[in-house]
Amino acid sequence: MNAVQQFTKGRIHDVACKPLKKFLDERGWLTELFRSDELEPEIMPAMSYVSMTQPGVARGPHEHVEQTDYFCFLGPSNFKVYLWDTREGSPSFGVKQVLYAGVDAPSIVVVPPGVVHAYRNIGTENGIVFNAPNRLFAGQGKSEPVDEIRHEELVDSPYQLD
Repeated sequence: MNAVQQFTKGRIHDVACKPLKKFLDERGWLTELFRSDELEPEIMPAMSYVSMTQPGVARGPHEHVEQTDYFCFLGPSNFKVYLWDTREGSPSFGVKQVLYAGVDAPSIVVVPPGVVHAYRNIGTENGIVFNAPNRLFAGQGKSEPVDEIRHEELVDSPYQLD
């Protein structure tokens, strides 16, 4: 990846974003995060985790070589999600896409391998993110290298969060 890569705004091929539906009743609400009958086999989760991100804090940018991330942004805060397509041969190579997700727009964001991604909590409360990637972190028994290329500390990085 050339550090002087320029990105244009647009939609990134293979990135999926869909609203989460809340089912309300007198007890509160429920939302389905994923269903095996709605996912392609290549993105079927192999594990899941939940993270908390404090207001103003960002995670990323980083990318994966083989892993697809299946993020669910529910709240109680809001996030700005940044995506950069670095996949040569992709119809959207060189595109930067920005999404808003969280309590005001509960969303699933599917990020394929080769798409650099980051998110920042833009709210005033701690934010919770659920992820169900299709690969195990550090492989079976945590015995393999982590599939992650980190860009957070690159000098003159083309992956800038505003």
